Amino acid sequence: MTELHRNYIGGEWVAGASASPNRNPSNVDDVIGEYAQADATQAKAAIAAAKAAAPAWAAGSIQDRSILLDRVGNEILARKDELGRLLSREEGKTLPEGVGEAARAGHIFKFFAGEVLRLAGEKLPSVRPGIEVEVTREPIGVVGLITPWNFPIAIPAWKIAPALAYGNTVVFKPADLVPGCAWALSEILVKAGVPKGVFNLVMGRGSVVGEALVNDPDVAGISFTGSVGTGRAIAAKAIARMAKMQLEMGGKNPLLVLDDADLPTAVNCAIQGAYFSTGQRCTASSRLIVTAGIHDRFVAAMTEKLKALKVDDALAPGTDIGPVVDPSQLEQDQRYIEIGKSEGAKLEWGGERLNRGSNGYYLSPALFTNASNAMRIAREEIFGPVACVVRAKDYDEALALANDTEFGLCAGVVTTSLKHASHFKRHAQAGMVMVNLPTAGVDYHVPFGGRKGSSYGPREQGRFAAEFFTAVKTAYIAP
Repeated sequence: MTELHRNYIGGEWVAGASASPNRNPSNVDDVIGEYAQADATQAKAAIAAAKAAAPAWAAGSIQDRSILLDRVGNEILARKDELGRLLSREEGKTLPEGVGEAARAGHIFKFFAGEVLRLAGEKLPSVRPGIEVEVTREPIGVVGLITPWNFPIAIPAWKIAPALAYGNTVVFKPADLVPGCAWALSEILVKAGVPKGVFNLVMGRGSVVGEALVNDPDVAGISFTGSVGTGRAIAAKAIARMAKMQLEMGGKNPLLVLDDADLPTAVNCAIQGAYFSTGQRCTASSRLIVTAGIHDRFVAAMTEKLKALKVDDALAPGTDIGPVVDPSQLEQDQRYIEIGKSEGAKLEWGGERLNRGSNGYYLSPALFTNASNAMRIAREEIFGPVACVVRAKDYDEALALANDTEFGLCAGVVTTSLKHASHFKRHAQAGMVMVNLPTAGVDYHVPFGGRKGSSYGPREQGRFAAEFFTAVKTAYIAP
């Protein structure tokens, strides 16, 4: 019989109201396990447990917090190959990507084990003689963490670790498609000694568990990563009860390739940014804005590179691109490919459903040319291995096209011109800018987030995580 993986609520592993199978997108006949599905009552029980545990955790030893997080990080790193294999099996990114993501999760916990001890305040003189002023940070209380399926261990890590580091208690709701990594991470936290109620895992539907977290007055803050539509709905409900919120909601990221670019560098940046992890990244560069002088050479080089990529089982040696995560995402990718054709773009390569000898969701990476910024394939987030090339006459037009979007997560440029690189860093309307690097691929110790429709609220990761997970208090002291 398939093992049932339970939720973790108030220090106990508990069965859900129901259970669902976790299937491998490389081969859907491969069932990874059965995972509990909570109902609203269990979600409320988890919130109550987190609320009860909050005062003692907030007032407890920062040294104990640091030791706990470091222990978790060490365990993840020791098991990174095992966890990476599980990740690739349930989400579909290649095994090297899966192992790399698991290692990143370990480093995130170890980073915040240090940040526990570095939360600084200020002591200032008042403008009034004889009065002192102290500025400190305190935990906000119970936080609800809602994570996506595309980074099933790294994104939970970069929310859970700072939440605990800064003295908050956690109710964690992972994406339905990837409960395996969430459960494994939760088990590591439990074995590391996280106190009863401080951390709670509640797997289940967003419409049930997510709704309970967003609407409960005992949840002080919601940190969400996912779709634009869901993020906006969460924002409306959270603001109605004045809850703190942190939303990461996607992108339509441009990569500019200028006439003076090194062509191999440009192709490498485009291939990695647009297609690796099956293009299922909010930082993917799905808009390739290429100036006229290098356009034809770039398209030819990209096409040759795409033809050489291996699309196969995520665990198979040598695989460059794994499967799409599930049939719904595959259908969305295929629908946008047809939309691109109908809009007049040219499908230069790929976009075909592939048979790899197993019952998996394989799609060849698609490259469109003759695209314009007015087309839906250039404006809407597809979240798959689909990219379009938009021709620009020069740098100024390329920059204008890059900024002509409702999103603003990441933007990249490939150039050997210091002038253009410097100008782009200043004028790209994005939260993160890459020069001669893929748009996808960020460090864990620096802030992550965007502008416009991509992000709302304080940044994630690095020391900037304190902006969401703590509240600032100013105290005045008279002798």
